[in-house]
Amino acid sequence: MGEQESLFRSAAMSLVQLYIPQEVAHDTVDELARLGNVQFKDLNPDVTPFQRSFVQQIRRLDDMDRVIRFLQAQMEAESVPVRPLESALPFVNGGMGAQRGPALVEELSSKLRQYESRLGDMNGSYEQLQRRLLELEEARHVLRETAIFFEQAEGRGGAERTSTDDANAPLLADDDVESRAFGRGDDSGYGTFDLEFVAGTIERSRMATFERILWRVLRGNLYMNYAEIEEPFSDPSKEGPVRKNVFIIFAHGAELLAKIRKISESMGGALYPIDSNADKREESLREVTNRIEDLNSVLYSTSATRRTELVKVAESLSAWADVVRREKLIYATLNLFNIDTGRSTLVAEGWCPTSGIGSIQLALRRATENSGTSISSVLQVLRTKQSPPTYHLTNKFTEGFQAIIDAYGFATYQEVNPGLFTVITFPFLFAVMFGDIGHGTIMFMAAAAMCIYERPLAKAGLGEIFEMFFYGRYIILLMGAFSIFTGFLYNDVFSKSMHLFHPGWEWVKSGGAGDILEARSTGHVYPFGLDPTWHGADNSLVFTNSLKMKMSIILGVAHMTFAILLQVPNALHFRKYSDIWTTVVPQMLFMHSLFGYLVVMIFYKWTTDWSARDAAGNLLHNGPPGLLNTLIYMFLSPGNVDDDKTLYSGQAFVQTVLLLIAAVCVPWMLLAKPYLQYKEHQAKQGAGYQTVGDDDEEDNEDAGGHDDGHGGGGEFNVGETLIYSSIHTIEFCLGCISNTASYLRLWALSLAHAQLSEVLWTMTIQNVFGMTGIAGVLATVAAFAIWFALSIAVLVLMEGLSAFLHALRLHWVEASSKHYMATGTPFRPLTYDEE
Repeated sequence: MGEQESLFRSAAMSLVQLYIPQEVAHDTVDELARLGNVQFKDLNPDVTPFQRSFVQQIRRLDDMDRVIRFLQAQMEAESVPVRPLESALPFVNGGMGAQRGPALVEELSSKLRQYESRLGDMNGSYEQLQRRLLELEEARHVLRETAIFFEQAEGRGGAERTSTDDANAPLLADDDVESRAFGRGDDSGYGTFDLEFVAGTIERSRMATFERILWRVLRGNLYMNYAEIEEPFSDPSKEGPVRKNVFIIFAHGAELLAKIRKISESMGGALYPIDSNADKREESLREVTNRIEDLNSVLYSTSATRRTELVKVAESLSAWADVVRREKLIYATLNLFNIDTGRSTLVAEGWCPTSGIGSIQLALRRATENSGTSISSVLQVLRTKQSPPTYHLTNKFTEGFQAIIDAYGFATYQEVNPGLFTVITFPFLFAVMFGDIGHGTIMFMAAAAMCIYERPLAKAGLGEIFEMFFYGRYIILLMGAFSIFTGFLYNDVFSKSMHLFHPGWEWVKSGGAGDILEARSTGHVYPFGLDPTWHGADNSLVFTNSLKMKMSIILGVAHMTFAILLQVPNALHFRKYSDIWTTVVPQMLFMHSLFGYLVVMIFYKWTTDWSARDAAGNLLHNGPPGLLNTLIYMFLSPGNVDDDKTLYSGQAFVQTVLLLIAAVCVPWMLLAKPYLQYKEHQAKQGAGYQTVGDDDEEDNEDAGGHDDGHGGGGEFNVGETLIYSSIHTIEFCLGCISNTASYLRLWALSLAHAQLSEVLWTMTIQNVFGMTGIAGVLATVAAFAIWFALSIAVLVLMEGLSAFLHALRLHWVEASSKHYMATGTPFRPLTYDEE
């Protein structure tokens, strides 16, 4: 329990068992969720969710969650802002702040039902009033359009007709005053005219179909007139505005009129009784207009009352939703426990950090005190062969780097965590591809601003894309800082060089002609980074290509060597000592007999003066040989080295010995480990028994999760073991070649970034430096704006993302494949914190 926890390995975990009395079960889970360091196991895997003990409580909480979503939808519809959880008033009425558990849920459930019922009634009343208002507005339009029609008809000498609509139409069914206003008065006047009419409204999109059906059903025995209503109607039962037409249809006979009414109703039309008498129509129109004004007043009052109610709810809704979320989490966790009905006790098992057992016991005591009982929970640590989950202790600085590794795979329990070294290697490899002082400074300043103002930015809604940048702000900060460092090494700032120190070369001009002939050494050595004189040389690209390409190979071999050596602490920790000389040693020998030798040749070539001469003035060397050809012919013709490929004396013998070492390492990696596993299995079978100490050792190995699955107590399968070993041997040998070549992306992206930066400078701002006057000033400002915008968009964002992805690949494939098992499961503790 006293083991020091760090990011080097995952935290030591323990399997604990809890005996929790039912009286304190709720408070215990609540305290452990607040603590956030226990991952409970499901002790009822064969029980369906509908058969578990606390399913009724969860259903009730689901119903409360439904009510909260209903209230949220109402607020969104009315554009009422919900108060954030940090400042929400948890309980406005009722004194609920001192209550916990079921009592709190009971009172909150009652409060939510009250608000739901109240808002439901107001919504129903509001919708009913809206439908009533819609009918009155349609009736007003029908009255107006029919009045216009009759006026035109009277002007042409037409006779007045009387509507035959029933006085009990939907518009006037519940209103005696309006029934009198729109009624026929008495029946004596009907039937004295040759034609009678039906008036109403219908949707404009159905008008053509409606007219065609009437014409065919009535066989043309009708006269129809219609007018379009300009203002659209807001029908609550339909989405979007609805446009309608007013129609009036004249026909003869009750049978035809009945058919017209049925067709109108089937097409969604609304019929309204209209009197043919002009005075009665005017009186009806005034009556309808007054009713519309009254309804508008009532609607406004109802809407204001509903909004006031929603504003009151918005003060506490976030807190209520949080209470429901927490209670659902508590009861879902309680469903994972076993229930001992005889003892009224719940039995729980879960994983926790070994160092956190003391804090868990304190949480159990607090739960007992909060429940007001004297019965406390009991905790005991269990011994197990199960593999624990992996839990890495991170902070806001290391969290992003650990996420990079976790995206590849979660570490096996207690194996070496690559996330610790990624803090340095990832931004450094990124900077090798992105090295530029100017672009690195922009990236560093942007990340520094996010780090300085991280608290207000964390609370603000930044959007999905900016949230990703904000999450990796410390990664970007280090990437920018390392890019500034490599920018000084490349002596590159926005594609230009800096003369910080005395250069080691100067240009020599011919006498009088003024033409540049060659660069001459000044006797100085540029102390840091690339000599700025190279930026003006014709062979600058050739020189920087050669330098960066060889540098990529050196960094790649160093990075892969470090990854291979990380197997050593894993072997020591899991007591797999044989892995050191059956895996690590042959892999190191194979890697460095080939590519380690290439690195040595690179340094030898750099440190040799190929222009040195003897006393007689003859060259001491035949010239620098091509290292790529030297490495190729090392395989094609071992033991033979041509004079033009000779670096040093005895080179043929050294290369032959290195090839033999590499050849010996292949069967070494292939056969050594399977042979030891076979001998170990035979020894266990011959012993016939197992000591207590051996059992303890197996417990430790199983807890570490470092079991290759071969020779583990069952029948030993030689063929399977050899196939497994062959796959790993072939993968490593071929990976040494492909992975080393993969590191050339460091050179390729660095070259692309430098050249693209130079092209952007040349094509934009450089073209306006010679201009003078006002035109020159305006052109310079415009060119600078274009250059800066493109530098941010292309060179910083796009090129930065490209270098980021390539650095990610180098860590996932080239490095992690050498040592990272990544077979673990993440530690998911019970916590209230939302991810």
